[in-house]
Amino acid sequence: MDLQLRGKVALVTAASKGLGKATARQFAREGAKVAICARSELIDKTAAEIASETGTEVLSLRADVTSQEDIERVINATVEKFGGLDVLVTNAGGPPAGTFDDIDLATWETSINLTLLSAVRLVKYALPHLRQSTAPAILTITSTSTKQPAKNLVLSNSIRLAVIGLTKTLSKELGSDKIRVNSILPGWTYTERVEELLNARISKSGETKEAEIARINGTVPLGRIGTPEEFANVAVFLSSPAASFVNGVMLQVDGGIIQSTF
Repeated sequence: MDLQLRGKVALVTAASKGLGKATARQFAREGAKVAICARSELIDKTAAEIASETGTEVLSLRADVTSQEDIERVINATVEKFGGLDVLVTNAGGPPAGTFDDIDLATWETSINLTLLSAVRLVKYALPHLRQSTAPAILTITSTSTKQPAKNLVLSNSIRLAVIGLTKTLSKELGSDKIRVNSILPGWTYTERVEELLNARISKSGETKEAEIARINGTVPLGRIGTPEEFANVAVFLSSPAASFVNGVMLQVDGGIIQSTF
């Protein structure tokens, strides 16, 4: 299928590794011009890898999505480099693991800034440019924890629900501008973030990593943890003109782990 992304401009945040990196690479494979940002200096290496593999020019930007100034700079640099913006993928590192008793109020505030307000700021600054696109789309990356709260993840369970509310509201409010707004709810996908969560589980349970992975695999109908590439394939399709009548969808990419009807 032609996803009609050749020549389109996509910005993917928190893309030095994990889901963001895989999504940026897949956009580039489809012929899109790609801008990526992250706090880590790894972002430059990631951009070089994607450009070398795909032959597509990739703009690399060091930025912190919790900073309004950085977000404004990233949006402006992307538009200046590529002449516009068609797709915005809001992504950020997940908040710390822990129970309600574990998490202090300062961590709640920093996590809200990271998980919710980063998406708010990105959309605010991207909107004027998306409104000029012929095929605009916004994709938020959230979690299956918004449908089924995960053990030891009170911050993610709570704050990502606000991102879902934002996504659904924007899908209605921006429909008249032909801007599609959707979200992907990834389940267990083997990234550096999952390594962190596994280590947090192990520290509480005393189990081995192999035992924890086997326990997770047993909860997934497909019997395994997903790969970043499997996530990226869906993310890029959902953001593309090929999905032109898909709007306001919260799509699980989880191997069937969430089994509710809705």
